Amino acid sequence: MPDIKLITENLADELIPGIQQASGIYILTSFVMESGVRILAPHLKDALERGAEVKLLAGDYLFVTQPEALRELLLIHPGMEVRLWRSRGTSFHPKAYLFDYMNGQGKFIVGSSNLSRSAFKMGLEWNLSVNAQLEPFTFQEALDKFMRHFYHDQTNALTEGVIAAYEQEYIRNRQKYPELVRQIVEEEETDLGGAAVSGGAVNTDNAVDGGSSSEASALVPRPAQAGALEALENALDEGYNRAMVVMATGLGKTYLAAFFARNRFRRVLFVAHREEILLQAKQSFLHVMPDKSTGLYNGTAKEGEAELVFASIYTLGTKRHRERFEPDAFDLIVVDEFHHAASKSYQALLDYFLPGFLLGITATPERMDGKDVYALCDGNVAYQIHFTEAIQKGWLSPFRYYGIYDDTDYSQLTWLGNGYDEAELLAVQLREEMAERIYDAWLKHRQTRTIGFCSSIAQANFLARHFSSRGAVARSLSSESSPAQRREAVRKLAEGELDVIFTVDLFNEGVDIPSVDTLLFVRPTQSLTIFTQQVGRGLRLQGGKDNCVIIDLIGNYRNADIKMSLFDTGAGGEKGKRSGILPTVPAGCMIDFETGVVDLLKELARKRQPRKEKLLSAYRNLKDDLQRRPTYLELHLHGRENSREYKQEFGSYVAFLGWAEELKPQEQEALASYKDWLLEAEGTGMTKSYKMVLLLAMLERGAERWPQPITAVEAAPFFHRYLTEKEYRRKVDMSDKQSQALLDYNEKKVAALIEEMPMSKWSGSSKGLATFDERGFGFSLDIAVSNREVLYRWTREICEYRLHSYFEKKAE
Repeated sequence: MPDIKLITENLADELIPGIQQASGIYILTSFVMESGVRILAPHLKDALERGAEVKLLAGDYLFVTQPEALRELLLIHPGMEVRLWRSRGTSFHPKAYLFDYMNGQGKFIVGSSNLSRSAFKMGLEWNLSVNAQLEPFTFQEALDKFMRHFYHDQTNALTEGVIAAYEQEYIRNRQKYPELVRQIVEEEETDLGGAAVSGGAVNTDNAVDGGSSSEASALVPRPAQAGALEALENALDEGYNRAMVVMATGLGKTYLAAFFARNRFRRVLFVAHREEILLQAKQSFLHVMPDKSTGLYNGTAKEGEAELVFASIYTLGTKRHRERFEPDAFDLIVVDEFHHAASKSYQALLDYFLPGFLLGITATPERMDGKDVYALCDGNVAYQIHFTEAIQKGWLSPFRYYGIYDDTDYSQLTWLGNGYDEAELLAVQLREEMAERIYDAWLKHRQTRTIGFCSSIAQANFLARHFSSRGAVARSLSSESSPAQRREAVRKLAEGELDVIFTVDLFNEGVDIPSVDTLLFVRPTQSLTIFTQQVGRGLRLQGGKDNCVIIDLIGNYRNADIKMSLFDTGAGGEKGKRSGILPTVPAGCMIDFETGVVDLLKELARKRQPRKEKLLSAYRNLKDDLQRRPTYLELHLHGRENSREYKQEFGSYVAFLGWAEELKPQEQEALASYKDWLLEAEGTGMTKSYKMVLLLAMLERGAERWPQPITAVEAAPFFHRYLTEKEYRRKVDMSDKQSQALLDYNEKKVAALIEEMPMSKWSGSSKGLATFDERGFGFSLDIAVSNREVLYRWTREICEYRLHSYFEKKAE
């Protein structure tokens, strides 16, 4: 042990070994919080049971010590002696931990850490640990002073009566000085019921009613988390090793991951793309699992040895850092903001590690990186809840949406593929009359705390200056702002010292200010994913906040009408497919458009393309995002239009591709030659999944053999395994009396079912394309070698699409 050691983080890692070794343990602390007691209690109890002496002196100064924390101290062990210092208004700020190992051995730690989880695990603290052998006289002097303080006339032995009397004073003081107490408690304790500012972000994932709940109640999963946890447990029980959870911002995705990790996993890696998110996640996980060791891995081997490792994708994106860990080093890997996970840096990480389970969490699963996010979790979305559904359940704040007419003619601006020409856009945005129009709309509808989302730093600065000139307290924040400036601005906004912050994509992810009750959109909506994230910034529940006001400038820019579908509950039909101008919003919400907006949206509706052109446009948008031709399943999962419309309009997805001139000459030839087969694969009826399961069993044999006859006995193992290995499949297609009898594998009975249901019925309805005779079931297809691979690929796409959409529809 070094003679002198400076400890600036994770003090618990120093305290717990001291408690485990010492014969005498003496703790002197200004404040005691429940969370701190829970960290030390099991170790103090073990020490007392092996005969160690334990004395603890806590203070009542400013009534920050929690009465429940004192009660928990009483429950640790009858042999533990606890006293309460009655300060009577006099400052009482000692923080000291003394460990006597006998024979001159021992150490004492003095510094800034009170008895709280924040001080032990997460806070920025400075403590000095000194070896008793180095300063034996000083150590003995510290012990003597401790004992004099411990039995001082201003102390009381802790009893239930003493706690009850203190609790009355505690309650009166909190009522009299609520703001002072709040500030002190936030400094001393970052618990689930409070708001922790870290790196410019405020984390209140599991705060209830704006942070008024006690820590004990906050540690219970909230309703959305409980539902997601149940779904994840089912996924594990069904044999999945990866899944995605899609939860609206404000429902506690990070705490969900922590609760999930606590239940099943020993070693966890949490990956995100921003340090602010990692710091928040570390705090959240420690709230749920205070006894776990944590490490913020930045290339240091020691940090990577922790039970809970938090790492940036930019660190683990490098081969050198990844390979410091064994591929199977983690039982659980959590990827935050999972919609980023299709990028190359994430792909490298996911290809390297072999966790027991991979959990992706996001509020917006829509593609942002040009690839299929769903494929990364094998298409298994364990749980999904949109913000409109969360509002209906009372889990998020209702909104009042005001559409403000923007008379800018965006059709005159140059579209560069992913945005408007910046110089042209600025020319129309940086006008005093535009700024005044925005200010007037804000002044008319705003509440108390506003975030304004801009398209450029120049626009954010311009609007902040204009609002300030009109008397508002406004400032702009961007990537050019320092972390200290961001933290200060967030604090001022949260405390009501700022009216509005104008920002450029800074608060899209990982930054939560529950008290924000007004969102101001002064930019063309180009990404529905980003727009959804930004709307989520205002929907967190908070005491005193009745709703979130959304003020949105709407002009004739791209997606101006499409984004309205985000607010639609789907009460009038399929979610996101509106038949009129106004979406159907949750109860308690409101949408109010200016006349100019109504006229604009009606005009956009009139100009909507004919059906085929609309499908083509949606296809091209998806192809642009993916940078390649979408598979049939990708079109279904991510396309803007209903995938069934492609089949209805063209007969098959491949036929659509031919019409759209998306096929190569060789593929066009294959389409012409095998059009009847593609229509059969797309159109054969499916009251159960059995036909497509049989087809998938045939496809598993590869491109050369798949159409050849297969016997029922040959198909039976795959057929049975596919339908029984996932619970959702068993529930849908193994629920009737006949199939339930086959849950336990019996080759003869399963083969008989296959012969009767998919084989006989398909061959009888296919007009000769499907055959069933003594050789087995097969397809009458004479496939040229040059067409073999492409027809195999198309057939597999159709099969996988139809199976996915079948079970998806049956689960609704």
